[in-house]
Amino acid sequence: MRLDKFLKVSRIIKRRPIAKIVIDGGKAKLNGKVAKAGTEVKEGQVLELEYYDKYFKFEVVEVPRGDVPKSRAKELISVIETKGIKLNFESEEEIFERKLEEVRAFNKDHVKKIDK
Repeated sequence: MRLDKFLKVSRIIKRRPIAKIVIDGGKAKLNGKVAKAGTEVKEGQVLELEYYDKYFKFEVVEVPRGDVPKSRAKELISVIETKGIKLNFESEEEIFERKLEEVRAFNKDHVKKIDK
């Protein structure tokens, strides 16, 4: 089964197009190697995934032949590790305030030069 389909069927990512975007962004690895959406998933492989601000490491326990009921989806994988990835994004307000201070400092310096 293709990796993008496996992510959907196992309900790690709910929609296949989103899974493809994540994979194409280089955020999915199979056995330590960056994978493509069409990479075949096999039982026993280790899947690493960065999704939003989280890191997941799974072992593929079972690869189904097709879709599975929601109740069986969690049986397809075994969670090895999860952790949050700390992202340091400034809020829009922080960015605006920083830029405003830069503009004020710039204007203040130029006004002094004009007054002289």
